[in-house]
Amino acid sequence: MAQVNFTLDMEFLTGLFSQNKDEAFGKLMEAILNQILKAESSEQLGAEQYERSDSRCDYRNGSRTRELTTRIGKIELEVPRHRNIPFTTMLFENYQRNEQALITTMVEMVVQGVSTRKVQKVTEELCGKSFSKSTVSEACRNLDIVVNEFKNRKLGRYPFVMADAMYVKVRDDHRVHAKAVCIAIGINPDGRKEILGFKVCNGEKESIWKEFFEELVSRGLSGVDIVTSDNHKGLVNAIKESFPNVSWQRCQVHLMRNILDKTPKKYSEGLKNELRTMFNAATMAEARRVKEEIYSEYIDVASEAIKIMDEGFEDTMTIMALPEKYRKSLRTSNIIERENREIRRRENVIQVFPNIASATRLIGAILMDHHNDWIVSHRLFNMDEYFREVFEIKKKIEQQKAA
Repeated sequence: MAQVNFTLDMEFLTGLFSQNKDEAFGKLMEAILNQILKAESSEQLGAEQYERSDSRCDYRNGSRTRELTTRIGKIELEVPRHRNIPFTTMLFENYQRNEQALITTMVEMVVQGVSTRKVQKVTEELCGKSFSKSTVSEACRNLDIVVNEFKNRKLGRYPFVMADAMYVKVRDDHRVHAKAVCIAIGINPDGRKEILGFKVCNGEKESIWKEFFEELVSRGLSGVDIVTSDNHKGLVNAIKESFPNVSWQRCQVHLMRNILDKTPKKYSEGLKNELRTMFNAATMAEARRVKEEIYSEYIDVASEAIKIMDEGFEDTMTIMALPEKYRKSLRTSNIIERENREIRRRENVIQVFPNIASATRLIGAILMDHHNDWIVSHRLFNMDEYFREVFEIKKKIEQQKAA
């Protein structure tokens, strides 16, 4: 252990503390730490400066200046350099651990929706240093590795998939653009939700959605039986082309909105209640009966709305082929809409993402956190009954083929 002796005369101390006290403590700390660095250097070299010694193992090679931020301000240290053996010090090891802890906190604050301006204020209170917005963004880039690993991980079998997109503002090519965030959520064979993938895109054209689904398939997505989404033309066409043997479930909530948007206000509340009865029917026959009653009752007073209902009925009733306990969770895209709201909450704080990479980073971190919670939480439902029914259907088909 290096021994350090300090000699401070009264004139030095009087002059030091006659000025700003915070600066005085900083200068005093600077002097003490520089003496510690010199003592550590001597111990590692086996000799004091200019000392001849048989125990000497290396030679001094000047020093370099390093800035250290502390609670009492910035101080400058003269870090010794050795000719052959690198100089090491516990001072910076401790500092690096503290600095890493601070950076981790900064990243967590940003992910939780704290604005970069507030992050600046908090870090200034913690360590006496104000970090610029660019510094906070730089610290967040450490998330890139884990987000990319999550984004590109291998997939497997997911009988049920939901897809949707939301729009965020991103600065691109020195202009602010609305970018689509395509998201897919799957239900795995254990009955738990998973984030399958996400991508910040230039829009929702069919080609973009098709490319998104192709990426999921290339990562191993298989065994899909039903895909739930809204009626966006590009998305629906991409689903049918990317998953040709898969059933499409049109989101019932979106269809109801489409219907009510075209319904005269004085009829909207009554029609909404009857549509709910139709969607909650226990059997397909009952749903058809309610639908015909709605058609007869409202065709004369809300013809445009009823035509939308009539055209969308079959696609919104795909889940009626499933056991009843699976229908509620799969008949809408509400699961993915909740994720959109969580992203929107953070986006409202940020307002405009500085670039596509930052949008991918933050959105990916949010989705990854929720995904990790889902895979250890309670199952959305038990899949045993579903797989038994699928097995029985396949068995009947094989028997019919054999006959």
